[in-house]
Order: sequence, then C-alpha cells, then structure tokens
Amino acid sequence: MAFTTIIPRMLTVLFLGDIVGQPGRAAVIARLPELKSKYELDFVIVNGENAAGGRGITGKITIDLLRAGVSVITSGDHIWDQKEILSFIATEPRLLRPVNYPEGAPGSGSIILETAKGKIGVINVQGRTFMQPILDNPFRAVEAAVTKMRTETLNIIVDAHGETTSEKIALGRFLDGKVSAVIGTHTHVQTADDQIFPGGTAFLCDAGMCGPVNSILGRAVDPIMNRFISNLPSSFPVAGGEVRLRGAFVEIDEATGRAVGITRVDEPGPSAPAASEPEPKIDIEQGPSPEQT
Repeated sequence: MAFTTIIPRMLTVLFLGDIVGQPGRAAVIARLPELKSKYELDFVIVNGENAAGGRGITGKITIDLLRAGVSVITSGDHIWDQKEILSFIATEPRLLRPVNYPEGAPGSGSIILETAKGKIGVINVQGRTFMQPILDNPFRAVEAAVTKMRTETLNIIVDAHGETTSEKIALGRFLDGKVSAVIGTHTHVQTADDQIFPGGTAFLCDAGMCGPVNSILGRAVDPIMNRFISNLPSSFPVAGGEVRLRGAFVEIDEATGRAVGITRVDEPGPSAPAASEPEPKIDIEQGPSPEQT
C-alpha cells in the first residue's frame, strides 16, 4: 500500500515595525517588491502610525503603502495625530486603529482578507501600561476579537502596540494557541526573543522600526539628547542617512493556524537625506516628550 505524504500549505507573512517618516516609508516602498520575491510572501503587514513626519499617518501615505504591496497597515497611540485621518479611516478598512478604543471610535481594529492560500485576519491592540490614552482592557478586547475572527479563519496576526515588555509578553502568552502570531510594536527597538510558544503562536516582543539607524528612535540625535539634558521643549526632526527595515517573517500552517517558523528581519533600505517634511505643531507650554513613537 502506498502512503501519501501531505505537505501543509504555508502562509508566509512579513510584519514590518513602525515606519518613521519619509525615510522609512520610502525604504519600504522601494524594497517591498524585492522582499516579496525573496521571502515568497503571501501577506505584508506594516505599522504606519509614525509614517507622516514621524507623527501619525495620512490618507495619501496609506494609499501609497497599499499600492506598493502592503496588505494591512496597523497603528497605535499616534493614529489620530494627523487630523485628516479621522474622516479617512472610515473609508479604508485596511488601515487599522487599536481594537480596544471605546465603541463609536472611527475605523476598525481588525480585518479579514483573502489570500491565494486562504483567509488571514489581523487585529491591532494597544497596551495600557505607560501608554496614553488609556484604552479599554486590551486582554478582554483582543479576546473578544479573536473569538469572533476564529469563526472565519484560524490564521490570525496580532499587532500588540505597547511600551512594556511584560505587558506584550503577557498578551502573547494569553493568546497562545488562539492566534498564529503576536508581534509587538511601539518602542522602535527590535528585541531578540523571537520564538514559538507551546500552543503554536509565534511571538516577538518588538519588531523594531523602519527608519534611520543613526538616530534616537528614528529622530535626529542632538535635539532629543539636548531635551534630556535641558528639559526644554524642542522639535524632533526625523533623521536622515542609513535606513534599515526591521520586523519578522512568519510561516503559518494554513490548515491549523499554527506558526511553524518566525525569523527576525533586518534589511537595508536606501539612504535618505535629512527629512524636509514640516514638523507637527508642538505644545510649547508642556513641550514634547522624548518618546515620540
């Protein structure tokens, strides 16, 4: 009797961390066709909440990223920084805001899309520890979103946008076996803890950023350094120079939704001159926080 070996179909997903300003988004748009071929990608997720001058995202930038081949754009605490997004987000379901905003907030925190290998869902959730604004409980909100999504697909990626490693790891452990991957964003610093939890959920505490490496979180070094020294308000322009694209490559068994592999991504991007975009308005009374991500 001949035995047939069943080879599972693998969904391949590239998740890129926070895009910072023009250098970051230009690098993503320029490199994405090559990366799609290199990794044989089925799906691409990027966090775009810092894509417009380092603060927020616009409708035009959203469209540019989607046309370049991005499947879904996630966000976080800076989603509303560009005021036009309040009306635009309702028109583009592939741009997500955190799912734990109160009922009635514009836009959506989750989406399911078709691929050639089946459906894949994406959920965007924001942590509460050291984060503003303080949103609804992320564990309960993401649990409800996952339960609903699993009636349509087992292939689910969660962007856990948060400040602390403990909260993001807790979210990953909480969702182990319920989603395919939990990838953290927000700190702009890629962590080295890529792993697959016992239940089959791939995890990375923070994907890092797509932006200038000779910087402080994608911003010019001196203004932020001087802010820490002097405590005086200042603008924080996006840095120029060498750009890296950082994130994670995840392989998912399409039939079970379990991750079979996760690899950190650290790809070069084209160098960029210092940003010429106008900086967002700064509240001089309080001054900006050095944490502008």
